[in-house]
Amino acid sequence: MAVFGSASWDTLIHVDSFPAPQGAVIVPSGWHETIGGSGAGEAMNLARLGVEVAFQCSLGPDRAGNEIRLGMAAAGVVVDPVVDAGGTRRHVNVMDARGDRMSYMLGGNDAGRRFETETVEPLILAVDHVVVGIVEQARDVIPIARRLGRQVWTDLHDTDGKRAWDRDFLDADAIFFSDQRLPKPRPFMRRLIDAGRRLAVCIRGASGALALTADGRWLEVPAEPTDRIVDTNGAGDAFLAGTLVGELRGLPIEQSLRIGARVAALSVASTELASPELTPDSIADLLEVP
Repeated sequence: MAVFGSASWDTLIHVDSFPAPQGAVIVPSGWHETIGGSGAGEAMNLARLGVEVAFQCSLGPDRAGNEIRLGMAAAGVVVDPVVDAGGTRRHVNVMDARGDRMSYMLGGNDAGRRFETETVEPLILAVDHVVVGIVEQARDVIPIARRLGRQVWTDLHDTDGKRAWDRDFLDADAIFFSDQRLPKPRPFMRRLIDAGRRLAVCIRGASGALALTADGRWLEVPAEPTDRIVDTNGAGDAFLAGTLVGELRGLPIEQSLRIGARVAALSVASTELASPELTPDSIADLLEVP
């Protein structure tokens, strides 16, 4: 598996509720540092489920970059970094008790520097499926993957179905997104399938997920029950990764979506993008061929 995207070193601050827009001293209920980014979550969840993963991203020669390298290696990901002398990207995410967040993007990474064909092609040629994060650096990856005949999966996150940023990523074969800005997702999903996409999936948090297949089937999968919600950041990445594992196993899409729901539930109960509790054994009961 080849994953192209971004990785950042994030500080997550937990508060009971977002503060009023005025000066104040806030004592958070907790905070921690961890890996973030678009693509990093898919890479780590796939690797924890036993998939061999190579991940290309930009990292600086700094402490944040080293932390990301170590953390992803611990999850089983082979990082193929593009060295960015400007430094590794940093985020500060403020999370409230409901799991909503406010994100502050700090300096680091040359966001306009795209991955070069010479480094992208060898990674794609070695795999059958490619995951692409919706970051500027990865805009040229999907045309290369399609030219080489590889399946491409992507997550549009909180798209509204119209934003210009998504344009280059709409050619992926399987497209995931959240309902945060699309409470009525069916028209957008129908447009995706009519345009030749193979799978469209709307992730709806506690309401589960809605999918539309190329043959016109609407599928709904409930959310996997979880005893606690620690951090919803990366739940969509986890859902995509779990569904893709089912695809790699040749399972029916209904079964693959249930794996996605299981992996997402483990993700939101963890402080990490990929739960340390996630292993092939944690989804073994969902891998049986019907």
